[in-house]
Amino acid sequence: MGTQGKYRTHLVWDWNGTLLDDNTAVVGATNAAFGEVGVAPISLDQYREMYCIPIPRFYERLMGRLPTEAEWDLMDVAFHRHYTEERTGCGLTAGAAELLAQWQQAGRSQSLLSMYGHDELVPVVRGYGIEGHFLRVDGRTGRSGGSKAQHMERHFAALDGISPEHAVIIGDAVDDAVAAAHVGARAVLYTGGSHSRASLEEAGVPVVDTLAEAAALAERLGGQSR
Repeated sequence: MGTQGKYRTHLVWDWNGTLLDDNTAVVGATNAAFGEVGVAPISLDQYREMYCIPIPRFYERLMGRLPTEAEWDLMDVAFHRHYTEERTGCGLTAGAAELLAQWQQAGRSQSLLSMYGHDELVPVVRGYGIEGHFLRVDGRTGRSGGSKAQHMERHFAALDGISPEHAVIIGDAVDDAVAAAHVGARAVLYTGGSHSRASLEEAGVPVVDTLAEAAALAERLGGQSR
């Protein structure tokens, strides 16, 4: 199947750790959350080795047990308060803005789906001046900490006429590959975010070191029939 006409590859970009280079803010916010329950801080390398979805399972790996509901709420509030303060100092990943513009100028479509809360996400993306490159910008609705799979399903339902079969999800987490498989899309994972290369490679999808590589590979993958 060619990539022309309606079969041109559609990209679904992840936000945190993919288009937004916010690793330092995320790790700092995670350590602020841990501080609420007396867990020692961790480094970025430790974060990348241990991180997993759902988030309570990630916390279990470091606490030795699942957080109680009260602890989760306390940690969640601390994480988001700290992250909101730190995020203002974060920039887009190198080359991301140019890549988004080039993809749009080539007549191809793209959208953004994040597990960052929708009401916070939209003005943040707008603030970076890239909102106009996307058909849709969707963030998480409902309680935080879960998987992206159901959100991906709703995202494609709203992307009227775009088939997951010709879409590629670009993200920095194994959960992005899980969400892609859930809807029948392909995935390319980027090493610059939340996971180590070794943990990303366990997902069984292509792993790349730059967003430019991700987009180039996605263009080829999206046009292939299964």
